[in-house]
Amino acid sequence: MKGPGGGGVEDNFVERRRAGMAKKMLESLRSVSAQSWIKTENLLSKILVEHGVNTDLIDPWQISGGIHQVYKLAIEAYAEQQSPYRIVNKISPVLGEVRKSVTEIDPRVIGFVAMQYHYTGIQLMELLPESEQENFGSYVKILDDHLYMPLQRAYQAAGNHSSDSMALQSVRTLMPAMSRIAERVVDRVNQLYPRYRSHSGFLTDPTIRTSSIRDVEMFQVYMWVCLLEGNLHALETELFPLCVMIYPRLNVSWELVSQMTHLLRKEVATYLPPEQAKYCEPFYEILRRIFSTEVFPNA
Repeated sequence: MKGPGGGGVEDNFVERRRAGMAKKMLESLRSVSAQSWIKTENLLSKILVEHGVNTDLIDPWQISGGIHQVYKLAIEAYAEQQSPYRIVNKISPVLGEVRKSVTEIDPRVIGFVAMQYHYTGIQLMELLPESEQENFGSYVKILDDHLYMPLQRAYQAAGNHSSDSMALQSVRTLMPAMSRIAERVVDRVNQLYPRYRSHSGFLTDPTIRTSSIRDVEMFQVYMWVCLLEGNLHALETELFPLCVMIYPRLNVSWELVSQMTHLLRKEVATYLPPEQAKYCEPFYEILRRIFSTEVFPNA
């Protein structure tokens, strides 16, 4: 049993414990960021060159500065036990600008930058005791989502629509279901390919499943952008080239990606009322065709 004021003592202990772990992460942030750069470069630098990306335009100091800025905010919020969503208003404009500046160089470079941010978060989590890794992981996911996914672009495009817009209504219907849709698609893919092994491990491994869910969420946000902008520019110039470059290096087959887009199209349709489903269907059919096995039959 807790004595009088026991809750306050316990809260104070958690606060001091988190403050100590936050201090450790802040002190390690610069070296962790440098290690993440090396790890990302070892994985992707060769393939960037093979795909004709001018790597001289990738500024490591600018990327590291952005990483330090947003992870400092995340670590401070973690130390203060703030909800991860409290940092969205602070990090969203920063990461939106990072995405914009990077995609203006070459849309495929966002894969390199996002991976460095992701590896930084993973390595920071590894500094923590296992009991705290999931807690800090919630902040890492917020950062990952805003860098991997064109959320800021979707918000801006939504602002150009009236409240009765079919595109906006459809996206509003789909947004709350995004994670559930992604989980169902990933679980179905895992059922179809139970022994498939990517670069980092089996699809059923918890960390790979989490990354796979994030990827399906990313596809959904790109499709929201297409719906809200009324064209396929984001799909054709960003998502498709990025997948063509990155997935083979991660040992993700085109057949697997094709199956995922097919399942995503079917899953999305189950969440939309008939009128919205009819409006969205042509967009998702083109997504399926672009990522069909006919594009890269042997990949």
